[in-house]
Amino acid sequence: MRSITILALLLASMLICTSAAAKPTAEIDMVMPALQLDQRIARQIVELVSDKSGIQINLVPLPDDSMSELDALQNGYADIAFSLNNVRFRDNISTVMPLYPSVLQVIADADRPASSLLEFLTDAVVMAGPKGSVSRSRIEQLISGLDLTGIDVKFADSLDDVPDVIIVYAPIDRERLLNDPFLQGMSLFSFGDPAEIGLGNPVDRAVLLNPRLRPFVVPVGTFGDLTPEPVLTVAVDTLLVSRSDVDSTVIYDLYQEMLRIRPALFSARPELFQPLNEDLLHANLAFSLHPGALAFIKRDEPTLIERYSGVGEVVVALVVALVSASVALIKIYRMRRKNRLDKFLVEVIKIRNAVTSDSSNVERADAIARIRALQDYGFEQLVDEKLAADESFRIFIELTND
Repeated sequence: MRSITILALLLASMLICTSAAAKPTAEIDMVMPALQLDQRIARQIVELVSDKSGIQINLVPLPDDSMSELDALQNGYADIAFSLNNVRFRDNISTVMPLYPSVLQVIADADRPASSLLEFLTDAVVMAGPKGSVSRSRIEQLISGLDLTGIDVKFADSLDDVPDVIIVYAPIDRERLLNDPFLQGMSLFSFGDPAEIGLGNPVDRAVLLNPRLRPFVVPVGTFGDLTPEPVLTVAVDTLLVSRSDVDSTVIYDLYQEMLRIRPALFSARPELFQPLNEDLLHANLAFSLHPGALAFIKRDEPTLIERYSGVGEVVVALVVALVSASVALIKIYRMRRKNRLDKFLVEVIKIRNAVTSDSSNVERADAIARIRALQDYGFEQLVDEKLAADESFRIFIELTND
């Protein structure tokens, strides 16, 4: 009895301690981005996330080429994804944090007339990615918001069509821009003089009509011959977003881990790094902040109960099962001891019934000796905890004494 109770208590303590010591691991599925640079960054995030963070990120491809990253989230196919900050609001999508700027890069032959964007694109064949691609859709959306009255922009589907202008709306890939032989003799188009920001130039108009855009200046020489002068363009943040129903504790831990890996993530591409601060609470985001991200910014750390609620449920279930099993074992143990005592009682009654008024003194002495032997054996069993000192044992002693 005592040994079983001690064993049960030890097992329960081990379960509780083990569960408390081990941080629960949450698996998060991230949609593989469409753009190559985004894909490289997504893979880096997966590699850099620590096993000790309690998070495991899995990259999953889009189930359908016609489905966007946000569609995949809404359909429950994944938990997190990348998204530009100029898309339409969706109820069940939340912002985790801004990652880096995606910049409008307009590239053409350095000799192409460029006094205005209208002149720059007149009679031009524009390469912005294959028809239906993410990059092409982004550029079409952007151009529709610019003042290009009077011209019809023609799009090429591949570089084989010999485009006059290349438009890229993506994170800055300095290494590729510096080393791509196709870009020799070309330059980046500037939307005006950076000194004229705020004076009503085309960039001011674009930002006014789409407040999530912001002016972006590429300093002279940043991309070698592509930037012989400072280039003024626009940028929009690439966001890390999630489904709104992803657990707040998971997003809290993800936000914390993303802050930890940011230096390593952008060490090879410092041009993508941008600081994060509490102004994020007031930022003009396409989607509201996820409660988990908001909790981290406000330093409202999840309570122990919130963080380990899932593990706690498992532990409670295991403890209940363990206690139930212990009670069942105790009942079985007690029943076995009672069965042993029943055999003693049956033997005593059999000996007593064998002695009658006609029995000789020798038979009576033999019966007494057998009963004493039963008593001695019973006490030995009691000492070895094979019998219990309960009411049944008292009845056995009284019966043998009689």
